Amino acid sequence: MTRRRLLGLAALSGVLSFAACPGIAQTSDFFAGKTMSMTVGYSPGGIYDINARLVARHMVKFIPGAPVMVARNIPGAGGLTQANQLYNVAPRDGTTIGIMGRVAPQMAVLGEQGPQFDPALFNWLGSSSSYSDDAYLLFVRADFGDTTFAQVRKSQKRVNFGAGGPGSSNLSFGNIARDVLGLNLGIVKGYAGAAPIILALQTGELDSTIMGLSSILAGQRDLIESKRIAALVQFGRTTRHPDYPDTPTAREAATSDEDRTLIELAEAPFFMALPFAAPPAVPADRVKILREAFMKAHKDAEFLAESEKLKLDVSPIDGEAVQDLIKRMASTPPAVIERFKQIMNK
Repeated sequence: MTRRRLLGLAALSGVLSFAACPGIAQTSDFFAGKTMSMTVGYSPGGIYDINARLVARHMVKFIPGAPVMVARNIPGAGGLTQANQLYNVAPRDGTTIGIMGRVAPQMAVLGEQGPQFDPALFNWLGSSSSYSDDAYLLFVRADFGDTTFAQVRKSQKRVNFGAGGPGSSNLSFGNIARDVLGLNLGIVKGYAGAAPIILALQTGELDSTIMGLSSILAGQRDLIESKRIAALVQFGRTTRHPDYPDTPTAREAATSDEDRTLIELAEAPFFMALPFAAPPAVPADRVKILREAFMKAHKDAEFLAESEKLKLDVSPIDGEAVQDLIKRMASTPPAVIERFKQIMNK
């Protein structure tokens, strides 16, 4: 799908999704007796699956007619199999919705081959998480010597940075820290997950990596509490995280408007970390019901209690906010998109 077509469809999406549709009655009883599907693009047990099932259990309480909602896993192609099915195959009557991988809309905007959809034409319901309480922290060992962003960029001392394989977030943002923010990172890739990277940090094989703050607190809290790591820069933030008031955001650290635009494009998936959507062309009155039910579920006391037990971040945004993020991605200048793709493919 060409970028020009994507932008054209983005402009059209408001008409298809939100305009009043003559001839469509307000069918508040449409969902009565229905069995709805919540599709998940990943295998059971992961964060997307857990969150989708939680939303499914509570969202139906706020849909008129008390329908049943059943979760259905459709793994494959990093979540794209489900996203493609939701767009091209799922019934467009409001009975099927799904949670999508957060990078899937970005892949479509970039013109990658896997997505067979225009993200602007989905009827977005919202996202369970907007990353407002989290940060993607690039850090170094406290004994590295230079322990602030300014020091590392000025000294240009080589920093051995650990990352996964192609497509991993830590590799992508390591590339951005090196090629956009100007840090002298010697990127050592191919680590199979966070555990071996942390071990390599502890043995001195590595100096640095990047992880979500929530992930560090959940699995490696001692690194923070014992002050064995120092944060250099925080991605996924428009403002500094309150726990790191002295650590610049990547947008602050950027030295040009073009660099900031690239970083904004790279970070966009964080702000819709757990996005839900209905297929295109669902009747507008049913989309309204689904959107309202989605947001009400995230304020429900039972939902919040379960989320607390599961240690899930609940910082929801609505469907319009997700659509706005996608429109902003799609409006990125082509030269910046091309540069971003080159950096990601290094």
